[in-house]
Amino acid sequence: MPRATIVGSGPNGLSAAVTLARAGYAVTVLEASDTVGGGSRTAELTLPGFRNDVCSAIHPAAITSPFFRAFGIEERIGWIVPDASYAQPLDDGQAAVAWRDIDRTADELGPDARAWRALMRPLARRIDGVLDFTGNQLLRVPRHPLTAVRFGLRVLETGTALGRRTLRTAKAAALLSGVLAHANRPMPSLPASASGLLLAALAHTDRGWAYPIGGAQALPDALADDLRAHGGLIETERHVTDLATLDWGDPADGDVLLLNTSPRLVLTLPDVPADYARAIRSYRYGPAAAKVDFALDGPVPWANPDVHRAPTVHLGGTHAEVAASENAVARGRVSERPYVLTVQPSVLDPSRAPRGKAVLWAYMHVPSGSPLDPTEHITRQVERFAPGFRDRILASHAVPASAREAVNPADVDGDILGGAFTMTQAFRRPVVSTAPWRTPLKGVYLASASTPPGPGVNGMAGWHAARTALADAGERATLSDLF
Repeated sequence: MPRATIVGSGPNGLSAAVTLARAGYAVTVLEASDTVGGGSRTAELTLPGFRNDVCSAIHPAAITSPFFRAFGIEERIGWIVPDASYAQPLDDGQAAVAWRDIDRTADELGPDARAWRALMRPLARRIDGVLDFTGNQLLRVPRHPLTAVRFGLRVLETGTALGRRTLRTAKAAALLSGVLAHANRPMPSLPASASGLLLAALAHTDRGWAYPIGGAQALPDALADDLRAHGGLIETERHVTDLATLDWGDPADGDVLLLNTSPRLVLTLPDVPADYARAIRSYRYGPAAAKVDFALDGPVPWANPDVHRAPTVHLGGTHAEVAASENAVARGRVSERPYVLTVQPSVLDPSRAPRGKAVLWAYMHVPSGSPLDPTEHITRQVERFAPGFRDRILASHAVPASAREAVNPADVDGDILGGAFTMTQAFRRPVVSTAPWRTPLKGVYLASASTPPGPGVNGMAGWHAARTALADAGERATLSDLF
């Protein structure tokens, strides 16, 4: 039986582990933390009984992922599917809401109703084709070429100054800018548009912006249970910093090593070709995230009642304010009114906090490695749209970008996206290749968000890496073969 050693137990590492265990490998997963999950963990970060997600919180990419659908994730854990996927409040008490019902969303946007439908409906109706195109590396012929072309045209439309003319009202422009800003890129930009349009399209599908009951930890726990059921082992508190001293087997015997880590770790192996080492060293990491978790004495007192219905809330005000905040970060600064991404899971999941209480998860974008404590910046932005929020804070827990790598070693200098989300690195992630999960070293593969399809809790990078390893071993594997 060949061995498979996986470093890192995030969703990508565990998806690779589950795949290889089902294919007959003796799998061992090594995890630096004391629990599995990597960026998908849940813990009592503030007070007992208040369960906040350590990194990822809302998972539209998981419930729609081809890997997780084959794995049967909807049957293995409980999910919450909100009617309101996300919201963006404005200063005058108004709010724009992306309902799963696209017609309801459009009707509330008034003069922009027709434009919103024209932008989103074709993508939402063809979401499987969009996911196939965006869920793989781009140096390939897409399985649904017409859908890929439609998606590309809308990326060009919204990722340039033209997009400002497409949506004319403040509510519609804000609703779009809030989701585009997830990419932590200057605005307008094509990479921000690509990632944002995918998320916005998912918001208008049947599964919407779903999230697991009890917290993000449910996802890696389900994968870990399946791995153990197929003979796999998980060793926690194993922080691997030097692969040269790691006994992972012999590639001549078919043993493999998969890295759900920063690609830099591969450079600790001997005999890495010089050109590949240069490519890995030149791979760029992007701006960072600084996060705060709150324990609250009741729900957030949003000025607009519809915002209470959306677990995900984008704070930043108008399109111009969101763009100014993102552009400031790209220039190495922090806006006094930053774009803040918040999640209030306890509005629909009472298991996340004691009765009558609530939790709030929030982060803002900051320059790479910033030591800024984001607590006050974020508190002010929430208070701006929810007067009285400050009075409901029982406790908080902050992680500056400079401390993020200690929480998850893959988050280099606080970059939670696995590398700068640029047009160049859309094709070079982390190298230009038709199979970027394969390294030049026999039996060694990359399986993290630094490989296609990039960031997102979807398990696809791990699946692609494991399938590449199986192909190199002369085994053909499809999702339907293994699950």
